[in-house]
Amino acid sequence: MATVHFHGEPAHTIGDLPALGTTLPNISLVDATLADITNDTIAGTRVIFNVFPSIDTGVCATSVRRFNEEAAGLDNTTVVCVSHDLPFALGRFCGAEGINNVVVGSAFRSSFGADFGLTLTDTPLAGLLARAIIVVDATGKIVYTQLVEEIGSEPDYEAAIAALK
Repeated sequence: MATVHFHGEPAHTIGDLPALGTTLPNISLVDATLADITNDTIAGTRVIFNVFPSIDTGVCATSVRRFNEEAAGLDNTTVVCVSHDLPFALGRFCGAEGINNVVVGSAFRSSFGADFGLTLTDTPLAGLLARAIIVVDATGKIVYTQLVEEIGSEPDYEAAIAALK
């Protein structure tokens, strides 16, 4: 279990992020068109997972916008923005914002939060995902992780992108 903070108060996750150098656990997410996102669909590409509680908060929306901008300049890289939001809400947000360089992945019917140790167990956000970044190289190895200390803070975009170099 890891500890982060929500408005300065301790918030706990169900576990810990996978260790650097380990193979990406199996994933099962649903994109905005209701298609599955699995290890097979991202195989052979570098992946940045931008994980957050809900697209309906300012910081979460900002992270999707920022990674959309950054993804435009990244070769052989997919940015997957993951939350428990329904695929329809994620798709609506991206459509309204003109976001087309990232893939949204809803974890609403998967064990993603438990598999990555990111499901929050307390605070008003219990059941949602903690804010985190997970970077995977083209061979499926985890090369960078960040569990953001304060849920209301943005992740370290530069460090995530630097991990791809």
